Amino acid sequence: MTALKQYERLEASGLWRPGPDDQRREVIVSIGNATLTITDLNDRPLTHWSLAAVDRQNPGEFPAIYNPDGDPGETLEMEEAETAMIEAVETLRSAIDRARPRPGRLRWASVLATIALVAAVLFLWLPGALLKHTVAVVPDIQRIAIGRALLGRIERVTGPICTSQSSDAILTRLSDRTGVRQVAVMSSGIATSLNLPGGIILLNRSLIEDHEDPAVAAGAILVERARAGQLDPLAELLTYGGPVTTFRLLTTGKLPRQTLDHFAESLLSAPRPVVPDDVLLATFAQSAIASTPYAYATDITGETVLGLIEADPMAGRKLEPVLSDRDWVQLQSICDN
Repeated sequence: MTALKQYERLEASGLWRPGPDDQRREVIVSIGNATLTITDLNDRPLTHWSLAAVDRQNPGEFPAIYNPDGDPGETLEMEEAETAMIEAVETLRSAIDRARPRPGRLRWASVLATIALVAAVLFLWLPGALLKHTVAVVPDIQRIAIGRALLGRIERVTGPICTSQSSDAILTRLSDRTGVRQVAVMSSGIATSLNLPGGIILLNRSLIEDHEDPAVAAGAILVERARAGQLDPLAELLTYGGPVTTFRLLTTGKLPRQTLDHFAESLLSAPRPVVPDDVLLATFAQSAIASTPYAYATDITGETVLGLIEADPMAGRKLEPVLSDRDWVQLQSICDN
């Protein structure tokens, strides 16, 4: 619809009432793809009305009162000050009305086209919007719970994490130094490192045992932190699980164990997304940790990690040690217990 293009970014305020016995609430009204979208003041969708099925109860009067066709109990009121939006709705309603076919085959064609359009909106737009909304509203405490549950399913494949009373305190200091919630060391099962929802970072024991400089392990943690900033690990999990899993988390706060099991196996076997050097360097600079030790540990020739070496943001600076020598030596035996 040509008329729709000029109103795509138009927004207005209004008062929406879902039913005749409900209290009116202030909302934001916008025009979408053949729909009138009503959201709350926090940009959370409340309802969508098809522009082809919007009625005005009081033509020419203000405030303008609209309702979806066949449901006069649900109303949307807009004051005269929102003239631009009211004119847009009226223009689109008129355009849609003029385009309505007369009784006969054209009417059925229009009905089928409308159904196809609505189905396209539901299948193409709704899953992405549902995913984005769910990721935005899941609280940190629930993210942590999901991350720990996923870690439990990973341990089912890799074996338990390495732990000891003395080393756990050192890992906490390493977590604080690198700006993540938790660091766990795996004796096997992961190539190098992984990030899980809730700020949980997993490291292969080789990153600790095979290097004298704790900046190598810290660098691996920072890479996962940067990767999580590029691709939210919760969004990655929900994308893998699909819209049904996303809807279940949103409505019940729970995820199917089968989804966690399958995603854990995929996470351990699939290649991890590459993070651009500029993003990595910014993360290293933010934590005041040199990128060069991690770069050479990744590629001893330096050829594939030249950007992290030549543009090391901490080069030539006197830095606070990632961990004390005593802590690092003690941490290197974490998987011996």
